[in-house]
Amino acid sequence: MRKIAHWRFAILLILLAWPSSQCWCAESTEDVSADLLVIGGSESAVAAAVQAARLGVGSIALVNDIDWLGGQFTAEGLGAVDEWTIYKGRRTYFPRSGQFLEIMDAIEADMQRKYGLARPGNSFCAWTTCEPRDTERLFRRFVSPYLKENGGPLVIYENYEPTRVIVENAAVHGVVFQSVSNDGEGTSLTVHAKLTIDASDWGDVIRLSGAKYMRGPDLKSEFHEPSAPSDFSEVDCNELNPITYCMILRESETPSIIEQPPNYDERRYFGTTKATLDEYTKLGWPKGTLAPWAAAWIDSTMSNGPYGETPTVYTHRRLVDRRHNQLAAGSEVILVNWPLQDYPTYNFPKHLVDRLEAAAPGASQKNLIDMSPRLRRLVFEDAKHHALGMLYHLQTTVHDKQPDQPVSFRMLKLTDEFGTPDRLPLKPYVREALRMDALYVMREQDVRDADGVQSWAQHIPPDNVFGFQFNIDFHPTRRIFLDGDNAGPWAHIHSKFRNWGTHTDRSGFPLRGLVPREMDGLLGAGKNLGYTSIVSSAVRLHGHGMHAGQASATIAAVCLQNNIQPRDVAGDGSLIRRVQTLLVDPPSDRATGKKPPGTLLWPYQDVPPDSEHFVAVNQLGIRAILPGDPGLQDFQAERIVTRREVARAVARAVLSTGRFDRYESGKNGTGRSFKDVAPIDPDFAAIESLAQWKLLPKSERFEPDRPAAVGLLRQLFEEFGGKVEKVAGDDAAPLSKARLATLLWRAIATSPDKSFLTTAEYLTARHDADGDGLPDLDDPLPLDRDNDSLPDQLAPDKH
Repeated sequence: MRKIAHWRFAILLILLAWPSSQCWCAESTEDVSADLLVIGGSESAVAAAVQAARLGVGSIALVNDIDWLGGQFTAEGLGAVDEWTIYKGRRTYFPRSGQFLEIMDAIEADMQRKYGLARPGNSFCAWTTCEPRDTERLFRRFVSPYLKENGGPLVIYENYEPTRVIVENAAVHGVVFQSVSNDGEGTSLTVHAKLTIDASDWGDVIRLSGAKYMRGPDLKSEFHEPSAPSDFSEVDCNELNPITYCMILRESETPSIIEQPPNYDERRYFGTTKATLDEYTKLGWPKGTLAPWAAAWIDSTMSNGPYGETPTVYTHRRLVDRRHNQLAAGSEVILVNWPLQDYPTYNFPKHLVDRLEAAAPGASQKNLIDMSPRLRRLVFEDAKHHALGMLYHLQTTVHDKQPDQPVSFRMLKLTDEFGTPDRLPLKPYVREALRMDALYVMREQDVRDADGVQSWAQHIPPDNVFGFQFNIDFHPTRRIFLDGDNAGPWAHIHSKFRNWGTHTDRSGFPLRGLVPREMDGLLGAGKNLGYTSIVSSAVRLHGHGMHAGQASATIAAVCLQNNIQPRDVAGDGSLIRRVQTLLVDPPSDRATGKKPPGTLLWPYQDVPPDSEHFVAVNQLGIRAILPGDPGLQDFQAERIVTRREVARAVARAVLSTGRFDRYESGKNGTGRSFKDVAPIDPDFAAIESLAQWKLLPKSERFEPDRPAAVGLLRQLFEEFGGKVEKVAGDDAAPLSKARLATLLWRAIATSPDKSFLTTAEYLTARHDADGDGLPDLDDPLPLDRDNDSLPDQLAPDKH
């Protein structure tokens, strides 16, 4: 008996000494394989997973670090959907398309069901508003047809953070995750995948993979951006567009004042509203800090629509306007996302510096991108306290100064829909994340408005995968401490090179900007894209995220179908056109039997996805066969085109097919087929070439500015070998721009696009495909010598 007792005692000692990380009873692992791995639960990640499923990807794993789907719409609490653009000098919403249109339609139907109004918010900042918890359910419904339990290819894993990326031969082959849920502590998950899309908040898989990335401001020497700093003397390398903890408040029957949050200092919040203007002024903040400029509350229906009048904290992002819409008591809901609750991501206050340094020496000097999730959570906690401090200020000081207002923040209560102890969203609103070093990094000069007239960007890339336009928009990126003491109150201030309100032109995001420059097996989505910090501030809205995810998944589907890498797609014109076609003209969804709406590539304001000419207009636009007119933002579908417009478009279409490889200007360059088309005419080369190619009959006059008829287009393409069906049985029928586009696209849709041929060296280091002195990797238009968005093959002066 004594020997048995000693043996048991020895085993007990061994178990007690065994390292906890190796304890067989505490660790569990799961090992799975998939064709495509999607990282994150953001709106971009959901779009990627749904698009991949719709395009027939056989197995998809989506791994999310929380248990909510929807990103900005839901987990980040940004229920006032930001989508504005400048159109004819005024703000309106950018045309909805693709999956973003599907989600917005679902949101408006849900609001109609609940409140009898599709848009009940009367908000300053948004046309469409939504409630985060209900919208999360809409995202669940959106992915449901594609889940494995419903016969689809998608499996979702929740509450896992990436800890290691499996890389072999400069290619990502999978990711190892660790559970972050209380009941899953110690559980790990490994997903082996042929391709991975990082649509997470901070791009941790891109970072952990060893792929090159960027974070914080870019210097002028890197991308030659006009607004970039020359050095870090006036901008800090850790500056990011700030994070914000949004607050969703619902009206309450009884007064409710939250507890004063930790580290609260009343002086930090005097800039919130004009109610404390005197107190703010007495503190002596330097010029440039975010000063009080708006009231806490003004009674308004926002009758002029979004951006039609001065906002208040209350109306700024109101989600449900109960009083003016005569809705049931208790249904009033507002979102508070006010500039003063933003949280700059560097030069932290002393109490946070001390916590970060205690957790990891040197942590307070790191860029948020480079921090571990554990360190970021310390920053997030302080950002929460900062936001709650502003609410406490509104419920106490501001209420006491304006006690007779019909609405008081004291009668508004934090909603419990997030299920969090502090009633704040599960995540902060993230404006700027890791930026991938991509095959092309989009830069300021590609998008910035140069003449004060918002129209088409200087560079609209030929591999465009979604159109966009939003201001270069930085919230104040740094804090300034009173009397220079980081233990005291602070205020927000813009740095010299990062501010809000710089206009852009309409542009498109390049496929190359989703593909890492060196790492295979990997694509970017969400905010982890190939663009500079300046451009990131203009490509960060709800719709942008969904479009980026949808585009990345389309590239992935093409890769998996052809057993190739994303860089192979980026370097092959025919595959790029395949990706664009799947986006513009998606196949019917096998799971639902419905045809999804197309994605807008050429960013016209007046070409909705359900228009008959949507596909043709976008396809011809991105091919520069029928691009937008300078100075306009509309396509003008019903406008009758001139004969010169037809000649120009047809000549470009013919060249794009490769039937002829150059313009013809007559014998010895002096020929002239029509007396009324002089060599100095801007369309002489196109009109004369049609005659030299024998697509036009001999005639003394062409009459280029006369309105065109359908018969002209028929004649041109019957001679060319294509077919243009009769329209209303009358060749004399006037030819509208929409009809021109539709008939022209039908005639060439199945022909290869010879204007976008690429070579084996295309997009390799120092290669310059068009000979313009810009290496392909730095050239927004790598097949366009003078970078005028007209490919060399289609330009008469480039032959």
